[in-house]
Amino acid sequence: MQGKKIENSQITIVLQMTAQDANLAGNVHGGVVMKQIDSTAGIVAARHASCNVVTASIDRLDFYNPVYIGDLLTLKACVNLVGKTSIEVGVRVEAENFLTGEVRHTASAYLTFVALGDQGRPTQVPPLILESKEEIRRNQEAKARRKMRLAEKIREKKIQTLQDKE
Repeated sequence: MQGKKIENSQITIVLQMTAQDANLAGNVHGGVVMKQIDSTAGIVAARHASCNVVTASIDRLDFYNPVYIGDLLTLKACVNLVGKTSIEVGVRVEAENFLTGEVRHTASAYLTFVALGDQGRPTQVPPLILESKEEIRRNQEAKARRKMRLAEKIREKKIQTLQDKE
């Protein structure tokens, strides 16, 4: 299977937030931002895998600044790491007041997707071709996150086993 470069699947999406996206105070709901993060990351993962993908996990989602009605929401997403059937995608979200030009880092998230073959079962994904120092750095950080995710799963299994014995 031939590898793919990060630039071949990365995307930037820009949306304008409207009243239907927000609460009565004019703040965009976190869930609206979360949905856009998941959708954007899913596009990137599907482009890399060249097949359907499903969200397996969201490592962490931190909100740093609010998004208001009228803001332009920019989502920048790219592949950081691929496994045999999984893909980690990083998403950076910025909100821009297009009248003033102020740009705020709103959120960042790391999502893991599993590629699905014709029978709806996990399928192999193309390897990732890393070209720049920045891509290598992000890949190394993603490997560390993956290691922590796997350790956490083992810990959770142990706890569940102990609870089941009680």
